[in-house]
Amino acid sequence: QVQLQESGGGSVQAGGSLRLSCTASGDTKKILSMGWFRQAPGKKREGVAGILTRSGTTDYADFVKGRFTIARDNAKNTLYLRMNNLTPEDTAMYYCAASTLITSFATPQFFGIWGQGTQVTVSS
Repeated sequence: QVQLQESGGGSVQAGGSLRLSCTASGDTKKILSMGWFRQAPGKKREGVAGILTRSGTTDYADFVKGRFTIARDNAKNTLYLRMNNLTPEDTAMYYCAASTLITSFATPQFFGIWGQGTQVTVSS
């Protein structure tokens, strides 16, 4: 069993930055892929970024490229999402997720382990 716990959300003004963290516990050796997803009120969940835990390969949604950075500290079993130049459109609940498959954030159905989420609110 693997559990995920996000932290680091909050309220910032447009142009500000936040760093989200997601700490994994349990049988973390099984995790091959991790990702960040978000869901705004009334909108569908969307993938933000993903990382393969062994190779470190990262990928990003077009709308965050150049602004967000995903990273993982394997020693700490922690996933990060550094978010810069935030806009009100980034306001959402952010979730981290893990998969025992090598997969992409573009296929969220293959992520079987999800955290509870952390709220990010960006004001104009």
